[in-house]
Amino acid sequence: MGIGIHWLEGEQELAKRNSCIITGHYESESAATLFHGDRLQLLEEIPDAAAGLIVTSPPYNIGKKYERRLSFGDYLKLQRDTLRESVRILSPKGSLCWEVGNHIGKDGEVFPLDIFVYRICKRLGLKLRNRIIWTFDHGLHCRNRLSGRYETVLWFTKTDNYVFNLDPIRVPQKYPGKKYFKGEKAGQYSCNPLGKNPGDIWTIPNVKHNHVEKTSHPCQFPIELVERLVLALTNRGDLVVDPYIGVGSTACAAVLHGRRAAGADTVASYLQIARERVKRALEGELRRRPLGRPIYQPSPNDRIARRPENLSRVDSVQPHLFATA
Repeated sequence: MGIGIHWLEGEQELAKRNSCIITGHYESESAATLFHGDRLQLLEEIPDAAAGLIVTSPPYNIGKKYERRLSFGDYLKLQRDTLRESVRILSPKGSLCWEVGNHIGKDGEVFPLDIFVYRICKRLGLKLRNRIIWTFDHGLHCRNRLSGRYETVLWFTKTDNYVFNLDPIRVPQKYPGKKYFKGEKAGQYSCNPLGKNPGDIWTIPNVKHNHVEKTSHPCQFPIELVERLVLALTNRGDLVVDPYIGVGSTACAAVLHGRRAAGADTVASYLQIARERVKRALEGELRRRPLGRPIYQPSPNDRIARRPENLSRVDSVQPHLFATA
């Protein structure tokens, strides 16, 4: 069966085939809905309890070109509005994953957004299952504080009876040959042959300039991060919703694994990129970093910058920084 795509932008139909569709408004049979407009307008189109997973990374209110900087209180109100509607459309067995970093005030003060999001979600009746730390090695280099190298995914559920599939996201065992040395299981392997639980600290490269998935979006999700959540927290055919879809990484992760997707963005150029990426994902042609690929490490033969032998670490530190009062 051929893969078909159609997309409606206003009254113009950009492409049409016959089996899977990308639409501009929510339709339950769509492979993906990419809505051009406010996220609340899209969420209003989705019925109660229809979504198996809601996963997003909302704007951090730091003045990026796709957002209007607001007072912190007004920003949190927007988050409450989005979260309230998200809870309405979430299935009783569903999960909500809110990926956030820090809001930086005008005076440089750091506001950890996960703390504020947690309070909102608790008031909406959600239960926190994990606070997942996403770490990465590259990012902005700070001058007046340590450079940030992690963000947080808050995983909430609506009830105590929720979907959780561990096996699809297991990672290789650290000691795969380890065996029991006594008791009834002596001599048998002590680890799960499918791999181990990945834990709540995930090291996944973020999308920077040399990343295979890089687009024009300045704060782009790596597909691999969303894939873990999709595989663990949904079943095939479930609806995955991203209220701030951007260039469509969440939708790509969903359709790659037989789920449906829906998301909104106010920037038309991002949605144009999103639908091209989703189209390629449906056709098996999307270039991406494969799920579970090891992090790159330089080999001994690589040409790399090395610390001069005549410069010790102590020599490079300013002594007055350690002076006592």
